[in-house]
Amino acid sequence: MGDGGARSRLPAFPGSMQSFLASFFPDLSFDGIAVLLLATVLGGLVRGFTGFGFAMVFMPLASMVLGPVAALGLIWFIDLPFALPIAARSAKQAEWREVLPLLATATLALPAGIWLLIWLDRETMRWILALLVLAAVALMASGWRYHGRPGIPLSLGVGVLSGLCNGMASIGGMPLAVFWLGAQRNDRHKTRANLQTFFGISTLISGATLWYAGILTTRAAMTAVPLFAVYGVGLWIGTHGFRLASEISFRRIAYLVIFLSALASLPLWDALIGR
Repeated sequence: MGDGGARSRLPAFPGSMQSFLASFFPDLSFDGIAVLLLATVLGGLVRGFTGFGFAMVFMPLASMVLGPVAALGLIWFIDLPFALPIAARSAKQAEWREVLPLLATATLALPAGIWLLIWLDRETMRWILALLVLAAVALMASGWRYHGRPGIPLSLGVGVLSGLCNGMASIGGMPLAVFWLGAQRNDRHKTRANLQTFFGISTLISGATLWYAGILTTRAAMTAVPLFAVYGVGLWIGTHGFRLASEISFRRIAYLVIFLSALASLPLWDALIGR
């Protein structure tokens, strides 16, 4: 879809519909808007179902349309109204002695991740983002498990990696998902509580840093408005599906959606489909 596709006009809609779309999605083609809507609802499904994964689905796809920097600002606005209340409900079940060290080191590493995002060119960031997500899914789906109780050095290391990934592409939950979801001692309820609590607090912290870096813009906030409802629907369906699905189904569905989103976002397809 690239820059040229992003500037192409919307197809002929009735005047009111065209004005509505143009007000929230300026300079985006109809295909670009469709990709954002799909990324939002799929990300909501995975987030509600697993407790993580919204950014792992949304960022690779949205970066095709908007570029990684603009996509990062947009995802922050979309997730904010949902991340905070979900974190408040999950905090009582979270294992704080694991969450706090990770959160502290992730916060320290966050500015470095944002610097990499701004410094690297758009296509390089798309490659990094897609390959990181694919590697994480492969690791989780491989059946790898972490044995034992995590020590301080391991927790701090995972926290640093989380902060870097959060600053680059809002995928700070990815290292945590590999760490917690793969742990034999953690059931899926405890994993979701840890992740949701971490996300809520880190959203506030990253918001201040992103604002200072000029990534949280009025345009990103406006674009997020019609996506709130789409994300909320996906989140609601995913949350209720989580209560019904088995442990195996819950993981397989999440891995498949994330894998396909990252695969579709690879820049190598651009020339083939004229993106």
